Amino acid sequence: MNFEDSPQEAAYRAEVRAWLDTNMRELEEQYPDAGAPNLAVARAWQARKAQARYARITWPVEWGGAGGSAIQQAIFSQEESRCGAPQGFFGIGLGMCMPTLMKFAAADVQRRFIGPALRGEEIWCQLFSEPSAGSDIAGLRTRAARQGDGWLISGQKVWTTGAHYSDYGLLLARSDFDAPKHQGLTMFWVDMRAAGVDIRAIHQMTGGSEFNEVYLSDVMIADAQRIGPIGEGWKVALITLMNERVEGGKERGPSLEDILGLARSIPRSEGTLADDPVFRQRLALWYIQAEGLRFTQLRSLTALSRGETPGPEMSIGKLVAANRLQDLTERLIEYQDQFGLISDSRYAPDGGRLQRDLLYAPSLRIAGGTDEILRNIIAERVLGLPGDVRVDKALPFKELRG
Repeated sequence: MNFEDSPQEAAYRAEVRAWLDTNMRELEEQYPDAGAPNLAVARAWQARKAQARYARITWPVEWGGAGGSAIQQAIFSQEESRCGAPQGFFGIGLGMCMPTLMKFAAADVQRRFIGPALRGEEIWCQLFSEPSAGSDIAGLRTRAARQGDGWLISGQKVWTTGAHYSDYGLLLARSDFDAPKHQGLTMFWVDMRAAGVDIRAIHQMTGGSEFNEVYLSDVMIADAQRIGPIGEGWKVALITLMNERVEGGKERGPSLEDILGLARSIPRSEGTLADDPVFRQRLALWYIQAEGLRFTQLRSLTALSRGETPGPEMSIGKLVAANRLQDLTERLIEYQDQFGLISDSRYAPDGGRLQRDLLYAPSLRIAGGTDEILRNIIAERVLGLPGDVRVDKALPFKELRG
């Protein structure tokens, strides 16, 4: 099997690289700090991509995509990462929320939101997890009570990434406490600036605050903000969750080239760390994992380009990616001995990125499904092994409340 670019792919890569070179140069002229995480810069970059139909290459043309192939999307993502383009802010909206709207929302809702999200004009977050419903999302307690022609929402969400800068959120709430937990849920979209929405930052050990608690106190929303049928929110949520695991399954952390460069700079009694046979075995494992993630990602992109929804096998990528990041950052810091304690961006290798990634890695093993939940999904829905005993599955939810 040949994994090199075909002539057509090589030509497309050259086209993409030329566009990126030109547009990154123009962006840096407009924003001198274009490489830093900055919302204004990210919006400007997203708008440029959307105008050139690079923002979501595999999306249909009518939704602002290019109607391109999964390979083209992969090539663009590779080149965009290499050129240091602004990242973040739009992944949840474009990778999780918009595919859900495309499948379940009314046509007027799709027309209203998909274009602005693609262009970076509006940002979305995902209001699923709760203090008592993280891994078991179907156990959530946020209430959606029918109120005339609308709904009154009350409850609390937690670990909501980007809520503090988001314009809208995809909200899963319980509309029927008499039904079993998977059957009493309904999906909505909500304005994050609506009356009754209170967003509070969660301070993380990385020093950042990208996660939030969101309190919903008698938030009134119209029935037109419902996504999908009443009581079928779990079916809608599954689309979001499957796409979330595609996003979570991307390779993270330093590249193999960066790792090898660092290893060559760490002296040993004979040669450098790069000459150590034990380290080289570990490097080979990280390489194999990275290649596995890359091909798993290509499978998911292929499914998306065909209009399909990624299946439960996408849990494999997310499970591997999160554990790989934690393993390689911990080991690379240990290999530096006492110098690994230095996290100051002025003195640490790569500006202290390894230290930040190490502190961030545990959150990836929780977000989008814990390791244990993902292993259950893989065992039951991919390998066909017997499922866990779930005595609460058919009981009315109100009988499960403590």
